[in-house]
Amino acid sequence: MFKKNALLAFAFITVFNIKSISQNDAYPEGFTLSDTLQGSINKNRDWWDVQRYDITVKPSFIEKSIEAKCIISFTTLRQETSMQIDLKQPLIIDSIRLFPKNLKISTYTRNGNIYLIDLPLLKLKSHSQLHIYYHGIPKEAINPPWDGGWIWKKDDLGNPWMGVACQDDGASIWYPCKDHQSDEPDKGASLTMIIPDTLKGISNGKLVSESKQNGLITMKWNIQNPINSYDLVPYIGKYVNFKDTLHGEAGTLPLDYWVLIQNVEKAKKQFKQVKPMLHCFEHWFGKYPFYEDSYKLVEASYVGMENQSGIAYGNGYANGYTRKDLSGTSWGLKWDFIIIHESGHEWFGNNITTADMADMWVHEGFTNYSEVLYTEWLFGKEAGIDYCNGIRKNIKNDKPIIAPYGVHKQGSGDMYYKAANMIHIIRINLHNDSLFRDLLRGMNKNFYHKIVTSKQIEEHIILKTKLDLRSTFQQYLTTTQIPRLVCKKNNLEKTITVNWENCIEEFNMPITIITTGKKLTITPLPQQFQLNEDEYNWLNKFNLERNYYVHSSISNNE
Repeated sequence: MFKKNALLAFAFITVFNIKSISQNDAYPEGFTLSDTLQGSINKNRDWWDVQRYDITVKPSFIEKSIEAKCIISFTTLRQETSMQIDLKQPLIIDSIRLFPKNLKISTYTRNGNIYLIDLPLLKLKSHSQLHIYYHGIPKEAINPPWDGGWIWKKDDLGNPWMGVACQDDGASIWYPCKDHQSDEPDKGASLTMIIPDTLKGISNGKLVSESKQNGLITMKWNIQNPINSYDLVPYIGKYVNFKDTLHGEAGTLPLDYWVLIQNVEKAKKQFKQVKPMLHCFEHWFGKYPFYEDSYKLVEASYVGMENQSGIAYGNGYANGYTRKDLSGTSWGLKWDFIIIHESGHEWFGNNITTADMADMWVHEGFTNYSEVLYTEWLFGKEAGIDYCNGIRKNIKNDKPIIAPYGVHKQGSGDMYYKAANMIHIIRINLHNDSLFRDLLRGMNKNFYHKIVTSKQIEEHIILKTKLDLRSTFQQYLTTTQIPRLVCKKNNLEKTITVNWENCIEEFNMPITIITTGKKLTITPLPQQFQLNEDEYNWLNKFNLERNYYVHSSISNNE
């Protein structure tokens, strides 16, 4: 989805933030031409809008190679003749044809991980297709999903088990595309796999055809909805299938499970968590965004990935994250992290997608907070707060959450736990869970299948909450400082003065202090309060940091 309004805002942010953030000591490294070519919308990319990808791939498990074809359907937004197509080395384009003219394209040059293709001048708003034939030995993923590439493994019965993980590296690690989050194929995609007929090939969307010939099976999957390019992946292995349905907000949702043949019974037990999770998320976020494409879990050889309508599951059919509780509170061992977290991405990441990787906190922060909401759904609000408080131990404050724009760069891993705690602060300051729920559902409705920027999300939240959160977003997303609430009491006058330190100068986040006798909501700061004798005792039971990711201190000021 090439949304002009989103990208105009994105273009402004690109200019501003590369200048400001790249000069921050947290980002001392430079960026290469390759970073810029993949990470920016340049003159060879901005004139064409992807409508659809149709990929056919024939992998060789023995040679760890692929032969493939990718049809890129696109619309001409502006007349231009030079087109950038991303395809990472060592994959090689063999030939290109342009339709509907059925014209062989002979002039194209390689510059690292991109091809520049010379096309004839196309009519404005015309619809065309590039048929790109390519082959090679794609980069192999050594530590997926963090290290991208093709996966060539065997399951524990010795059967070939293949797939792709490519979020960080980009989809061009295995197929030619416009490898930028801002342009999703408006009319969906398809993936056809030609593999030995002893295996099954699974992908996103729904299976539309299956045929066998000469010891091979050809399986084609169709995706109706727009999809992130990195979400479109194959799963190839000795799979079997079982099904279920969910009666959800938008009707009957097919639930489709593909697992290795030896793990069917374990999967049937563990995947019972799917229905309560989907009911919870539909309650908080609105309808599941991809009813037309189904909901799937597909067993993978790596821990997991949020591949749209075909989530990669590799958590060993156990609760927690590889049997560990990331919160350290025990609540995280009461549900399967991969089922819950990766499914939360269907709303945040797959439905709502950021134009630039720099804003990935929108994907990860809200999805991380979905874990809090699910814990609360099962065990009550205090359990959810426990979990939210517990995940703070994973915050590093090593660099800003928002990274430089236009260079295919993610910010700090604090986009998970720190951003989730910032979202919790917003919820607490609303003092109204109905309004908070409306905010989350409104986001998924207003930005349904859309490309956004952090700025758009921030402005939407400010508008809906009627809270001045500008400095809150700036503090938590662009600095590594933990705000400190400094409380100074005057024993003689029975007063308390409160102020923020270790924060940006304009930081004015409202905060609620629970006293012995009442709640005090303080905004803006600094501020002084006169307290009576009973209320003064609250200082000995200071409980601020349970709901707020801040530090606090109390001192006497005689």
